[in-house]
This record gives sequence, structure tokens and C-alpha cells, in this order.
Amino acid sequence: MDYSYHPYQSQRHTVFARKGMVATSQPLAANAGLEIMQKGGNAIDAAIASAAALTVVEPTSNGIGGDAFALVWVKDKLYGLNASGPAPATLTPEAVIALGHDKMPVHGVVPITVPGAPAAWAELSRRFGKLPLKEVLAPAIRYAEEGYPLTPILAKYWGLAYKKFKEILTGDEFTAWFDTFAPDGRAPETGDMWSSPGHAKTLRAIADTDARDFYEGEIAEQIDACMKKHGGFLSKEDLSTYKPEWVEPISVNYKGYDVWEIPPNGHGMVALMALNIYKKQSTPQWNSSQTIHEQIESMKLAFTDGKAFITEEADMPVETAHLLSEEYAEKRSALIGDEALDPQPYDLPKGGTVYLATADEEGNMVSFIQSNYMGFGSGIVVPGTGIGLQNRGCDFSLEEAHPNVLKPGKRTYHTIIPGFLSKDGQAVGPFGIMGGYMQPQGHYQVVLNTVDFLLNPQATLDVPRWQWTEGKKILVEPEFPSHLVQELIQKGHDVTAAEDGGSFGRGQIIWRNPVTGVLQGGTESRTDGAIAVW
Repeated sequence: MDYSYHPYQSQRHTVFARKGMVATSQPLAANAGLEIMQKGGNAIDAAIASAAALTVVEPTSNGIGGDAFALVWVKDKLYGLNASGPAPATLTPEAVIALGHDKMPVHGVVPITVPGAPAAWAELSRRFGKLPLKEVLAPAIRYAEEGYPLTPILAKYWGLAYKKFKEILTGDEFTAWFDTFAPDGRAPETGDMWSSPGHAKTLRAIADTDARDFYEGEIAEQIDACMKKHGGFLSKEDLSTYKPEWVEPISVNYKGYDVWEIPPNGHGMVALMALNIYKKQSTPQWNSSQTIHEQIESMKLAFTDGKAFITEEADMPVETAHLLSEEYAEKRSALIGDEALDPQPYDLPKGGTVYLATADEEGNMVSFIQSNYMGFGSGIVVPGTGIGLQNRGCDFSLEEAHPNVLKPGKRTYHTIIPGFLSKDGQAVGPFGIMGGYMQPQGHYQVVLNTVDFLLNPQATLDVPRWQWTEGKKILVEPEFPSHLVQELIQKGHDVTAAEDGGSFGRGQIIWRNPVTGVLQGGTESRTDGAIAVW
């Protein structure tokens, strides 16, 4: 039978619970988080358990060799963790150009940066967890050792990746990827069992050493040997010096709600900039082409500036505070008229990701995201370890004048972003939309549908989305109302309907009632999403 064929519309409802909730893109990962919570862990332990499980049960989007970010609400305070890794010490524009590249390649050993995800798990566990990391990672280890059956959306993207990699990844350095993820000479299909003993061994070493083995021990040696064999840049010295960074989250107030993101090098601030610009426009109306036009125009301006300026905060040509200021918002909002803009960067003042959300009965909440960047990442797997290394470095520029120019030890412009909503100093809850450059656009649309139109979490995620790609080009989901498409075209937008919703992000939401403590969650219909509750 065809597990991707659905002749009749199905419907999800918002899920309610009181003691605990875990929302992820994979049912087994959600259950892993809930299992740990029921053993005495808190929302932070549950987030780590689900994140580690996702490296096993959704390797098409993330892995041990990727990066991570988190927003953590504990005792009425929000904390931010940036666990994105820098470029290796020997990776320079000159070295890349000497290999024959005029821009950063997408696959292979060159775009690999230091993985931050294992360090994120250990750091979150150390600071806020209740259970030892060894116990928290046990479900993920079990899935890797015993195997699990593939779900439909997972199988779809696994198959697409295999087909693509079979054509383009022909060097010896990619052999371990095929040995790990296509052991029978093909991609596993829906319902097929898949396991990874090497992945289990690596997770166990991370669990037993609070991730030190990954950065300083045997795993670091294996990564180093793999890179040396294939002419890569990442070394055991790069791994040994890595530490994730606790950061102050940034926010804007949108109609009484504080919307929170991680500061640059991530592009979460694009969503905040767009909200600031958009709130200067007319009163929102449901299913109005004028409202959607103004939403799109605000996002186009914000994203154009984000792409032009965001990198490591110290290297940005303009301060974050200015881009989130009312002055900036007024100037950009004033450009919006009745016709679609072809946006240009702001005139500076002189001078393939997984997302999960967790919550517990104590009021702790986590917004967590991790990724290998493009699907399986670089295509490089460290033999025998199950570690697929990310290709995050491909976003670096080789142009000396560009803010995001490659430098050793520098973190690149980053697409993965966790979101959080609060009101009057109290947590509303975590939310996120995974999916490359769709992410801030998804965050933006979640906030607008929640605050302006009072949609419940599930309805908010189910709304057909739009996506700005470049210039006046807009991509909409197949279910996007046709009359709105026609009206947007009349306003000068170049609108195309996508064949499916795969590129429009996949999200999770958990909101908390501040009076009763009751949790309500929505999960993504565009993936194998699930909510585990207690």
C-alpha cells in the first residue's frame, strides 16, 4: 500500500495535558522524551532525550555531527544556548580557492564545521537537568541498537537523498554514508527496520563521558583520522577547544506578546524585524490579500537585510539593537505600498533540521532545534560511528568584503532557530518551524496567526503557508486559496504553487495556561509529527 497517499482529508486536534508534553517530528522521539520525564526527569531532560533520539529516528534532517540551539524557560527566566560550531582553524578562503572552488561547496569535507549538538546536550544537562546524561540518552541508544521501522515522511526524504547522493557523491570519502544509511544497496522504505550499531556506540560514549569523548577522546580521534584521510580541515584540536555559549535572548513586543529568538549568528532576528515592520501596517484581516501582501512585504524587507548583514555579531556592519529598533521599522515599513517590491538591502546608518518543544508540570519549558543543515549534511560519515557531519560551512562567503566571509574560528550565518513566546513576564510557550530559510518566515506566520487571529496551536500549524524566495517571487502551498493567489498576482507578486508542502517548514507548538498550568500542543501535519503527553 502507498503510505503517502491520502485521498481523504484528515484532521488533527490540539492536544491537552497537565503533567508533561513533548512535541516532535517523530513519534518515537516524542516517546523518548516522555519516558525520561516519567522517570523523574524535567522538560530539559526530555528535550535532550528527544534530541538524541531524533539523530537516530530522523537522520534525514539532523545528526550527532550537527549544531543546536535552545531557549530554556526555568523559574520565570528565559535562557539562550548557542551550540553552533566554528570553522576549523585551518579553513581559510585561500585554502578553499586553492582546491579549485570559487564558492563554498555543499558536500564533502570542506564545508564541515565543528559539531555543537553533543556539547549542547551535555551543557543543558549540567545546568538544568535532573537525571544523569547516561540515563537520558538510554532511549536513543536503544533505538540505534534494536532498530525501528521507518515512518512515511522519513522514508520519502531518505529515498530522495539516496537517489541524489548516488548520482553526485561518487568519491571514496562518501563510502561510509552508503554503508551506514543504505546498507542493503538501497534506501530503507516505509515500515522497514533500520539500526545503526556504530551510532549506538557513539551515543553511549557521549552518555558515559558527558560528551567529553566526542571532543577530547576516542571519537575525536576517529573524526580527526577521517578528516586527515580525505583532506578535510576539521581536527581534534578544533574539537577539544569547543564550548557552547550561553547568550541573552533577543525579543520584540508584538501587540502585548514578547517574541523571543537567539541573537546572531542565527537569523531568528529576521522574524523579529519583520514583526516590527509589519505592526506599522493596517489592521490585519483574516484571508485578506491586502493583509497577506503587507505580511509578505514586511518579511521581504527584513530577510533582505538579514541576508546582507547577519553573521557573528562582532562582524556585523550594523548593531542588532538598531535592526530591532522602531527607527529601523519605521523606515522599512514606509516603503510598503500596494505593489510588490523588489527589495534592496537597507541603507546602513552612518557610524533538510529538527525542532522539538517540551514542557513539564513545574513550568519548565524548552524550545530546541538541531540540524545537519541540508538533509543528511555533508555526506561524510565517520566510519563505524554513525556520525554524519554537517555542511553548515557552505553558507560562508569567500568574498573578503562580505560580512559572512569565511574566517578560521568564526561561526557562519545560521538558519536554525528556536522560538519562544511570553506575555507580561509569564511564559506562553515554545514554538518553532524547521526548514532552512523558511524558518523565520514560519516563526513570523505562527505569531501572526496566534496573536492576530487567535488560532489554536494545531490550526496555527495547519494554515497553508507562503514563502518568499527572492525578488517578487512567492511560493505558496497547494492548499493556499486560489482567489488569494490571483489577488496577490494583481499586486505584482510572482506567485507559484508548490507541488507539496515539503519546503514550507515543519513545526511544533506548546502553549501553557498560566493560571491552571494546562498545556496545549500542536504538531506538524507536513511530517510524521507526534505529541506525547502525561
